[in-house]
Amino acid sequence: MMKYWKNTATIDRLVPELLHTVGAAEAEIAVIGSQPIDVSKMPKLKGIFKCGVGTDNVPFAAAEARGIEICMPSEHTKRYIFEETANFAVYLIFRMLFSDIGEVDAWVKQSRGFLGDKKVLIIGQGNIGSHVVRKLAPSVEVLTFDVLYNQMNELHDLVRQADVLSLHIPLLPATKGFIDAEKLSWMQDGAALVNTARGPVVDEEALYQEIETGRLRAAFDVFWEEPYAGKLKAFHPHRFLMSPHVSSNCEDFLSGLAVDFRAFVNRFED
Repeated sequence: MMKYWKNTATIDRLVPELLHTVGAAEAEIAVIGSQPIDVSKMPKLKGIFKCGVGTDNVPFAAAEARGIEICMPSEHTKRYIFEETANFAVYLIFRMLFSDIGEVDAWVKQSRGFLGDKKVLIIGQGNIGSHVVRKLAPSVEVLTFDVLYNQMNELHDLVRQADVLSLHIPLLPATKGFIDAEKLSWMQDGAALVNTARGPVVDEEALYQEIETGRLRAAFDVFWEEPYAGKLKAFHPHRFLMSPHVSSNCEDFLSGLAVDFRAFVNRFED
């Protein structure tokens, strides 16, 4: 049996052998989630299995230099990641749009604007962002921005119009802190920011300043470190709604990952 190391428990229930791991120095196969991995501490490593599609923590160059194989989810499994993450983003967007409906105990009913008049800005038109646009389009007015199709000077007016801004961009050096204090200041009073992409694409301190004043709200499934215990947690759930990085976590996705993992490991054991 191969010797495993992991920094995620994503497929433990479906792959029981992952309940028995070794230290980094003895590991032959590494199973990683969204947290970093230091392959320099893994002299016996043969393969890295990634439980997701984000590549910001995958050490491609270091692995290639050592002949370590990297396995990303198959195309079949990716389908569930893209669709279910988009479904969860839409859920969070609607949670933000229907956040103030009244109180049951006092039986207070809050009136609201017609949903069809609300504007949602989707930033990023890749595999997930494009699904979010398709799913939202029948219900709200959808605005879009992507650096591949828009000029940066278009972003200000789009952000100013949006009732909800939803992020679907990868974490790269160029996108770290993409939503900074200036862009947050463009958001209208009472608007909400939804993030199912990566935590660091938002400036944490700048968001804290806006949430603390009560001017903006946010719903995050991804964070600057996970599990998240940072300063914004104090505002959960009313002004800063948190979920534990579960946007893609449907059973079909997990089953697909387990199948992909066993196929990957078999290549070393044959």
